[in-house]
Amino acid sequence: MIRENKHLQRILLVDDETQILESCKSCLITSGYRDVLTESDSRKVLDLLAREEVSVIVLDLRMPNLTGQELLPQIVSRHPQIPVILATANNDVELVVNCIKEGAFDYLVKPIEVKRLVTSVRKALEMRSLSSELSVLKQYLFTDRLDHPEAFRSIVTGNKNMRAIFQYLEVIAGTRQPVMITGETGTGKERIARVIHDLSGCSGEFVALNAAGLDDNMFSDTLFGHRKGAFTGAEQNRDGLIMRAAGGTLFLDEIGDLNEMSQIKLLRLLQEQEYYPVGSDFVKKSDARIVLATNRDLQELIKQGRFRNDLYYRLCGHRVHLPPLRERLDDIPLLLDHFLEAAAASLNKKKPTPPPELAVMLALYHFPGNVRELEALVFDAVLRHKSGVLSTETFKSVIGDERPVRVASGSDASGEENPLCAIFGHFPTIDEVEEYMIGEAMKLAKGNQGLAGKILGMGRQTLNKRLKLQGNGG
Repeated sequence: MIRENKHLQRILLVDDETQILESCKSCLITSGYRDVLTESDSRKVLDLLAREEVSVIVLDLRMPNLTGQELLPQIVSRHPQIPVILATANNDVELVVNCIKEGAFDYLVKPIEVKRLVTSVRKALEMRSLSSELSVLKQYLFTDRLDHPEAFRSIVTGNKNMRAIFQYLEVIAGTRQPVMITGETGTGKERIARVIHDLSGCSGEFVALNAAGLDDNMFSDTLFGHRKGAFTGAEQNRDGLIMRAAGGTLFLDEIGDLNEMSQIKLLRLLQEQEYYPVGSDFVKKSDARIVLATNRDLQELIKQGRFRNDLYYRLCGHRVHLPPLRERLDDIPLLLDHFLEAAAASLNKKKPTPPPELAVMLALYHFPGNVRELEALVFDAVLRHKSGVLSTETFKSVIGDERPVRVASGSDASGEENPLCAIFGHFPTIDEVEEYMIGEAMKLAKGNQGLAGKILGMGRQTLNKRLKLQGNGG
């Protein structure tokens, strides 16, 4: 475990009616909020806030001695970071409006509805969490600090973009909000999910489920479990993976493959922290932190009607996009050395010496399988290796005669774009440059081949032949 969870979710209920306090406290605890304080004497609230850290306050407006209306500005002034939710009677609408102007976050009308209370508290906690994260993230960016570098030991990189991702992960890891990890196959999404779990301070397990190829029945049964008799063969109750992840992290991979029914169930789990085991009419609560991943373009799936818009926006609170290996060219020598050592140790061989040109060759390849593909290539090469310098044949057989990605993308080893790319969108071939220059010269010469030839420094007949080869005239 890397650190304790510092993202507090303590709720303070303030009301002079003890029955209301106990009722609201019970509702919140049932909904998964375990740390709830109550205070029936409004005069003690400020002293309590000086002693205790509180995330959200639910404050009654009508109280003896010190009213909520009198207490609110003092809380806002001394503890502006704490959202305050007002509890009021129906005839206090004008008073509530004034209190909102003075800094109250939301209001509840008595008698308080359970769902409205839980929803308002959840939104207040989310706002408090995001505000806190933004403040911490600014500190990280200004100081370029990394508080827990040991958490990222399993990820081999020296890339500045990856370091920025690590800093962001340290900021968001302790929150209870879902985290969405996107990136191509082989970029290390599950590895990042495990880092989030280690940083979070969660005491429970890290539990992973790949949703690819699961229909709704299989997804529901695997994740939520079932009750005895729910279907043929269900001879006893079975807990799902969500139960195993209690107090820990549930990692759902390939969520872009979920069908609509499964998406609806996932949305409920994310919004309400609730689920139904298959065959059960009794709702269950989950306190598992949920991390999700996909290599699909979810916005494109939304356009195709294959992914729910409301689910997508629920996932966008914390989003981490992992760059493909072709955008981390400076990491290739580090990864090559790491995988050579790991492969040699795994195969009980001496670590082979790579030829100097190998890292350059690999940096020119587009790596559709990213880091995972590089690892497989290195292990295969070490497996075939006999003695001396490591052969490049294994790598050449995969890379082949394909046009190098660095050239195709128009960037050099430092990532700077070549000016020709502004015209072509990629680094052009000689044929592409010639066709472009002839076309531009013909425009300048208004179709006169003799004049265009002079502009290009070639004879009219030569230009005419090249135009014919391009199929543009004679």
